[in-house]
Amino acid sequence: MSDVLNPPQDNGATISVPLKPLGKVLAVTSGKGGVGKTFVSANLAAALAKRGHRVLVLDADLGLANLDVVLNLYPKVTLHDVFTGKAKLEDAIVRAPGGFSVLLAGSGMVEYSRLTPEVRDDFLRIMNGLVPHYDIVLLDTGAGISDVVLFAVSLASEVLVVATPEPTSLTDAYATIKVLVGQQKRQNIRMVINQTARLGDGRAITTQLQQVLDRFVKTEPGRPLRLIHMGDIPSDPAVRQAVMRRQLLMQSIPGCPAALAISQLAVKLEDTVIAQIK
Repeated sequence: MSDVLNPPQDNGATISVPLKPLGKVLAVTSGKGGVGKTFVSANLAAALAKRGHRVLVLDADLGLANLDVVLNLYPKVTLHDVFTGKAKLEDAIVRAPGGFSVLLAGSGMVEYSRLTPEVRDDFLRIMNGLVPHYDIVLLDTGAGISDVVLFAVSLASEVLVVATPEPTSLTDAYATIKVLVGQQKRQNIRMVINQTARLGDGRAITTQLQQVLDRFVKTEPGRPLRLIHMGDIPSDPAVRQAVMRRQLLMQSIPGCPAALAISQLAVKLEDTVIAQIK
């Protein structure tokens, strides 16, 4: 693990991102793409909705949105239409399979892939309009540490980082967490490890990642960083089946190991996050 998590060298570039957390918002993010972040967001929303919560997932990956693909939805109105004033916010919210609401971005929103003052204001306005109507809002962010991703994360009171046991995923997760600590002064980062091979792998990975962060990431006195292991999602052939069919795992194969793990993640979020923000 120490070899995997050799801290990358700083390039000196930093982006100032103000922290404007909204109480009922959870950002689901990752250091790199391809780790199952959108899959986790959508299925976690379904698991929370099944437990009686009013849930909305906002596709905050404004440049490369794919939540619509995962959910097999073809929206007539997207976040782009709301940003440009062509539609009202309520017209862009649609019901997803699984009993939750979604606000889809629409792919290829190139003009929104950079954080201009207009994008910042539009995004904040939309979030302020959404949050009062739901028990929890999940932000399915883009991967990495672009200014748009960091701004979206800054709006969330809680952050869930999705990673896999692969070295590239863990290295990028380290880099992402380091930025969130340095720029947003985050103290608590929640972790879920996807595609684990054995029971307990994810907790061991989170513990070792914590040790590397403690060694190499400076925090303010009295404000230590704490990684909170929320659970593992095991490697499961049912996941690929659901993804290829563009179906929610929680609906198509709810008794498979990965679906059961997501249900457990929902319970843990309910007990530790939602209970505190209601």
